[in-house]
Amino acid sequence: MGRFAARDDDSRAAARSICAIMSRPALPWSHVALAMAVVAVWGTNFVVIKVALEHLPPLTLAALRFALVVLPAIFVLKRPPVSWRNLAGYGLLIGAGQFGLLFLAMKGHISPGLASLVVQMQVFFTIGLSMRLTGERIQRFQLAALGLAAMGLVVIMSRTSGDATPLGVAMVLGAAVSWAGGNTVSRAAGPVNTVAYVVWSSLFAVPPLVALALVFEGWPAMLAGVRAADAGTWAAVVWQSAGNSLFGYAAWSWLLSRHPAATITPMALLIPVFGMGASALLLGESLPSWKVLAALLVMSGLAINLFWPMIRRRLRTAL
Repeated sequence: MGRFAARDDDSRAAARSICAIMSRPALPWSHVALAMAVVAVWGTNFVVIKVALEHLPPLTLAALRFALVVLPAIFVLKRPPVSWRNLAGYGLLIGAGQFGLLFLAMKGHISPGLASLVVQMQVFFTIGLSMRLTGERIQRFQLAALGLAAMGLVVIMSRTSGDATPLGVAMVLGAAVSWAGGNTVSRAAGPVNTVAYVVWSSLFAVPPLVALALVFEGWPAMLAGVRAADAGTWAAVVWQSAGNSLFGYAAWSWLLSRHPAATITPMALLIPVFGMGASALLLGESLPSWKVLAALLVMSGLAINLFWPMIRRRLRTAL
């Protein structure tokens, strides 16, 4: 009888452990709504980019985007207490690197929905850079997560439809690498006002983007794009700077300052859902079975990488 009672106690303990793992600190509904608004803005921004690219060349668009991030906010926000070198590194990596490559890829080389999915590989690139800098060894769950995500990329690369080309996927992966580099630089800056950091670092994004646009697009094409831009195009540019950058970063930082990262960060997994959903609804992008499979593989890898350490930690604590 004692043996059966012990097993029963073990079963109850396991059940309590599972409940502890599945539970999350409750958020006020207003905070949930704010987090979902940020994720929706970041996800649907891929459709907004596509709208802006109908008239503006990609590097010109990127330059305008960051110019509107700088002005007029730089006259209101005080420069964060970090080195100019740190600000320059972040601005170059995020401006010329991430968004320059992303906009180039989305100009006919990859659909908005798939771009929103592939760029999330920045999570694994960020981990890789961190390990290289700290000497930390990769763990088995990270290998499994990366393997799943890589299988999703293989599914995308194996398709020859107009939704993605090998060059488009490569450029978005390059954007993801630049994003990861920007993450590493921003972490070195320490705890600062995120919005002010984005605004001041954007000073270093505009000049190289303008220079690249002049070299690869040419002044006539840049000027023709600006002249052809209609109200919808300018609204898309303003939305990227004010909505995606200023509102998005400000609101996300505000939420992270009030709740554990483990509560807020998982919501970012919905960015590709909004991206692919908005692209299908607003742009008519098809969602065949292979694209759904690729999304499931990539997002499963992201989920394992995010949740497994928390699950393991809570299991050890509960048992």
